[in-house]
Amino acid sequence: MRVLVTGAAGFIGSHLCETLLEQGSEVTGIDGFVDSYSRHEKEANLQSLLRAPGFAFIEADLRSAELVGHLDGIDVVVNAAAMAGLPRSWTDIEAYASCNLVAVQRLLDACSRAGVGRFVQISTSSVYGSNAVGDERLPTRPISPYGVTKLAAEHLVLAHRAVHGLPAFILRYFSVYGPRQRPDMAYHIFIELMLDGRELDLFGDGEQSRSNTFVADCVAGTVQALQDGEDGEIYNIGGGEQLTVNQALATLSDLLGVTPKIRYHDERPGDQRHTAADISKAREHFGFQPRTTPTEGLRAQVAWHRERRGQLRSPAEATRPDGSLTSREMD
Repeated sequence: MRVLVTGAAGFIGSHLCETLLEQGSEVTGIDGFVDSYSRHEKEANLQSLLRAPGFAFIEADLRSAELVGHLDGIDVVVNAAAMAGLPRSWTDIEAYASCNLVAVQRLLDACSRAGVGRFVQISTSSVYGSNAVGDERLPTRPISPYGVTKLAAEHLVLAHRAVHGLPAFILRYFSVYGPRQRPDMAYHIFIELMLDGRELDLFGDGEQSRSNTFVADCVAGTVQALQDGEDGEIYNIGGGEQLTVNQALATLSDLLGVTPKIRYHDERPGDQRHTAADISKAREHFGFQPRTTPTEGLRAQVAWHRERRGQLRSPAEATRPDGSLTSREMD
C-alpha cells in the first residue's frame, strides 16, 4: 500500500509514518512546518524516518503548494495536518481557517484530480463540544474556533465524497498523549515544569476528565481503519479509561517523585469539561481496542522527556548547514 501522510513531522503523524513503514507500506510524508511549534522539534520527530527505506519526505505548505504531482500512484491519503490547540484559535482565526479549511479543500481537490483511492480525515473530539461523552451520534456543538474549523473540514470531506465520488471516512481522536507530544499540550507542559520544580498553571478545578489515548493505541486504530474502515463513516478513536486532570497530576507526581506546585485559574473559554469516547463502532468495524493504561502511557511519556533532556537529538544528521531539512524530495 502506498500511503501519503500530511503533518508527517508532527506528534501523531511521525508515529503513524513509522508504524506504516514497519508494516510494509511505502510512505510519503508531507509537512509545511507551519509555526504551531518549533521547526527543530518537528525535525527531531523525522530523524528515524529520513533514514528509513520506503519513506520519502516533501516539504510543502498545503495552502499554496502544487499537490497533484505528489499524489501519483498514492492509494490512501491520511490528512493528519492541522493547526491544533484551543487557546490560540480564539486570537488567530485566519491561521486556523487557512490550515484547517483552505488546505483541506485544496488537498481534497488534488486527490480527486489524481484519482487517489481513499481519503482519511483526522478530526477531533472537540467537534462534540463541552461534553464529548458517547458515540458518533452525539450532536456536534463545538465551543472553540478550533472545533468549528475541524467540524467544517469534516463537512468538506463528506461533500467531496458525495459530489466527486472520492472514497473517504473520518477519525475523531480523543486527547492523544505520549512521546513527542506537542509542547503546547497539558501533559508535556506539566512534566517539563515539574522536572524543573516550577509552578504550573491549572485552569479550572482539575476535575475535568479526558478519554486519554496513548499515541501507540491511536496509531494502531488508524492503521486498522485504513484496512477495514468503511466509506462515508465517522469513527471515535479514544482511550479506554478516563482520567481527571487531578488524577493525571497525582500519577505524574508518583512517576517523577515531585510534588506539583499549582496555581489555579478560571477555566479557559472553549475548554472541554468531559470526554469519554464510545469506541463500539470502531471495535465492531475494524477491531480497535486500546491497550495502554494511563499509568503505562504516562510512564512512557515521562521516559521520553527525561531522555530528551539528557541527550537532545542533534539535527546535524538530517539538516544542511543553513538549518533547512534534507530529504529525498522537497518543494
